[in-house]
Amino acid sequence: MTANTPDVPMFMDTGLPLFAGFPHKVADLSNKSVTFGRKEIDLALHEMPGLAALREEYGDSKPLKGARIMGSLHMTIQTAVLIETLVHLGAEVRWVSCNIFSTQDHAAAATVVGPTGTPEDPKGVPVYAWKGETLAEYWWCTLQALDWPGQTGPNLILDDGGDATMLLHLGYEFEQRGEMPDPSTTDNAEFKCVLSILRDVRKAKGDRYWTEMAPHVRGVSEETTTGVHRLYERAKAGTLLFPAINVNDSVTKSKFDNVYGCRHSLVDAIMRATDVQIAGKKALVLGYGDVGKGSVQSLQGQYARVAITEIDPICALQACMMGLDVVTLDDVVESTDIFVTATGNFNLITAEHMKRMKHNAIVCNIGHFDNEIEIAGLEAMLARGEVEKIEIKPQVHEWHFKETGRSIIMLAEGRLVNLGCATGHPSLVMSASFTNQTIAQLELHKNAETYGVNQVAQPGGKAPEVITLPKHLDEKVARLHLGRFGAQLTQLTPEQAKYIGVKVEGPYKPDHYRY
Repeated sequence: MTANTPDVPMFMDTGLPLFAGFPHKVADLSNKSVTFGRKEIDLALHEMPGLAALREEYGDSKPLKGARIMGSLHMTIQTAVLIETLVHLGAEVRWVSCNIFSTQDHAAAATVVGPTGTPEDPKGVPVYAWKGETLAEYWWCTLQALDWPGQTGPNLILDDGGDATMLLHLGYEFEQRGEMPDPSTTDNAEFKCVLSILRDVRKAKGDRYWTEMAPHVRGVSEETTTGVHRLYERAKAGTLLFPAINVNDSVTKSKFDNVYGCRHSLVDAIMRATDVQIAGKKALVLGYGDVGKGSVQSLQGQYARVAITEIDPICALQACMMGLDVVTLDDVVESTDIFVTATGNFNLITAEHMKRMKHNAIVCNIGHFDNEIEIAGLEAMLARGEVEKIEIKPQVHEWHFKETGRSIIMLAEGRLVNLGCATGHPSLVMSASFTNQTIAQLELHKNAETYGVNQVAQPGGKAPEVITLPKHLDEKVARLHLGRFGAQLTQLTPEQAKYIGVKVEGPYKPDHYRY
């Protein structure tokens, strides 16, 4: 089947059949792209000692045999190493990106071809992702990866932001209520796509597509704050269908990815996008959690003059102790050169704020999704003719306000700037995150029902939980990376261990300890 089949309905404006049956869908499967991607994957693996160690430890036993893992996570070179690690451990995998701008096309191509295939004879993993997807294409891709050939769907999900998990839950809930999804009930452009794909699936497959898929999913491992928040909300409401592992709050994820990763990749993205000198400029980071802390360090490393906004008095006090000014956006919006949102909340910077900014202020987001900055407000102004949108280059736009004569420079359409305008976090910090993800998938495949049963397969059974990995596994992830730095750990004596109430081999801190 091809997208040009005349009697097959296309999904929205994508020109793609709803159930395409494509073995993959990427931007460029040329030999040049594949060769480039494969070389970068090989280089990244050297910088990802945690995943390399798991391949060595578990590769022969194939503990993920029988796992059908649907992944929704930025399709980067580092993710390619994660995918091929899961395959090395025995899993079948299908993949999409979790952001319309975050795919590295050469990474997607090399993952499809695999280490032993060719562009003419791919032997890798089905990937449905390319940089610059429309929202409709993004949700089409998600459906393709969930729609498992010859199976009722995945039995595990690896999610980042919770979109794959959300689509399955919403589809199931609409079917259970006997309600047809109606895109006209929302003004949100992205949720309109979600309701459109659920409606079209319903029309094409009847009333049991999601109901038949849902009971086979044993669990999900979730990468990031927003997705974790969604999971806890569902668990509290009693609507979570299967257990979940909160990978985000593993120390070796939240500190390494969120702090050290952002410390590297924020200024990388700003400089690639704009080529402006950061030193001496006034920068405002909205939010001083882990992502905000890393972002502040990133800007300070270039000698920007950094201030932060906060709602949390503890985080605000931490900022004060680091010599940072804690301000409100309204007080500094006219005098700041660079704005960075890092909260996970929405409408932090509104269209009215942007209208007040100084000429050519840079605005970007490294938090999550695209709604920390009110892009929808800018689009509404554009529709009314109040602002002009000018593409400088892909993912870098000037928004010119006609009333004031001033412009702002918006990066990555308000989505994750480090992935939209650069290449994301470096391999070493992603090794820590993705080692956690692999361990989480191993745990779910082996013991998912320990944390609750699938509520569709066993209605009324033990309620699904959202758990974090135990402390000894968090320490294992860190231990796997120490050799890369030549670090030598001190060994406790039995007497010393007894004195502080721990085991010689760890774990060394109680669960409530804050690193």
